[in-house]
Formats: sequence, structure tokens, C-alpha cells
Amino acid sequence: MIKFKDNKRNCKKNWRVLKFSEENGFMNMAIDEAILNARIKGLVPNTLRFYSWNPSCISIGYFQSVEKEVDLEKAKDLGVNVVRRITGGGAVFHEKELTYSIFLSEKDASRDIVESYRNVCSGIIYGLGFLGLNAEFKPINDIIVDNKKISGNAQTRRDGVILQHGTILLDVDVKKMFSLLKVPDEKIKDKLISSVEERVTSLKKILGKDIKPEVLRELLINGFEQAFNAHFEERELTKFEIELAKKLFKEKYSKKYWNFLR
Repeated sequence: MIKFKDNKRNCKKNWRVLKFSEENGFMNMAIDEAILNARIKGLVPNTLRFYSWNPSCISIGYFQSVEKEVDLEKAKDLGVNVVRRITGGGAVFHEKELTYSIFLSEKDASRDIVESYRNVCSGIIYGLGFLGLNAEFKPINDIIVDNKKISGNAQTRRDGVILQHGTILLDVDVKKMFSLLKVPDEKIKDKLISSVEERVTSLKKILGKDIKPEVLRELLINGFEQAFNAHFEERELTKFEIELAKKLFKEKYSKKYWNFLR
């Protein structure tokens, strides 16, 4: 049994952690935006969320072109969703991973972009430390273990509130990922695959075994508690968040106009 440091004593901040959920890509992004809006309005405290993707999904950054980044026919054949995020960054294939999102005021992280990434990522780093891993923050938005990327992160800000979400790789199938993502020059695809396999790692590769998402979630919650001197109380989405997420799912994230914006 893993023993945690008791962070409930002398805590200055009570934050919310949501129950784990598994949704399709369109709903996952709708929920994230709904929580962001609730936090901006002051309807909820700083909030941490963990989730997975069912079916597998490719999320593209806000500024990307879906047709330039994704092999849409291959995605359709494999039953993989494609959705646009409101955060920046590159295309990400979500499959064998645990995804987190955190919603907090700038004053609790930093107004400086790099420092805010560093502060939020420290929660992941503390959490991975409970597995005996010496994870490090690599600017601007990556977490590495043994000089290999295990977590990528993206961020957006609205009205003084930060939404940062990212992935922690449980396992990784680089060949499948590159079958879905377009490569500018097909002649160098094999070299790119080999390069990524050398630069990217996963918990299964490091630990030599699978780790259950619910176990990792518990470790990461404790890591965020240490990073922010906060105590997380498990709650559910509010009525406002649920209704807004359903609206965003229906009118935005599942629509072609949004996903093919560029």
C-alpha cells in the first residue's frame, strides 16, 4: 500500500477534484470548456479533472488545420475521433494514456507562461515521484523521464483563469500514431517513427508493467496537493457545467464548422 503525506493539515486552499470519467473526444473537450466557464464565473473553485477517451481520439491544436494534420480516411477506418481543442500546440493521439485538466486562477500558478507551465507540471512530477521516477520539467510544456518525453501539455487563458490539460502516457504505439497523422514527406516516415520511439517513453516501458489509471490518478492527486499546498475534495460536475457541456458538445465540438475551422 502506498502511504501518502497528510496534506489535509494546515492547508490554505480547498480545491475540487472531479470523479474519473471516460468520454468521446467531443464531450471531453466540451466538459473542459464548460468547467473553464464555470471557474471564470466563480461558480466553482479551482478544479482538477482526470479522464480517458473512448473511442481513441486525435485532438488538434486550436491553430492547426485538421486536413493538413490528420489522415481522415485512416481515422474513420480505425474508428478514431478527431476534435479541435481550444488550447494551442500540436496534434495528439489519445489512446493509452491518462489525461488531466486543471482550471485555476493565474494568481495560483503564474501570469508568466513558462512559470505557469512549470508550476502546474510540478503536480505531475510530484505524482510520478511516488512511483520512484525522477521526472523533470522541460520548457516550454513537456515532462521528461530519463531525457524522454512522457507528458505533453497545452494551455489557454480567459479572464484571469488558466486551463491546462495534458497527457501521461501509460503506453504508446508510435506506428499507429503515425498511420493517423500526416507526414510532410512519406520518404522520411520510417526515420521519424524511429526518432520518436527514441525520444518518447511511457510508464509501461519504464516500469516494465502496466499501471492502472485509477492508481495513477490517486498518485497525481496527491502530487497536485503537494505542489499547490491544497486539499482536493472529490465532487461531481455542477448542473451549470453539465448543461453547458451538453450545449457545447451539440453546437460546437461535434460540428464540422469547428473541427474544420482552418
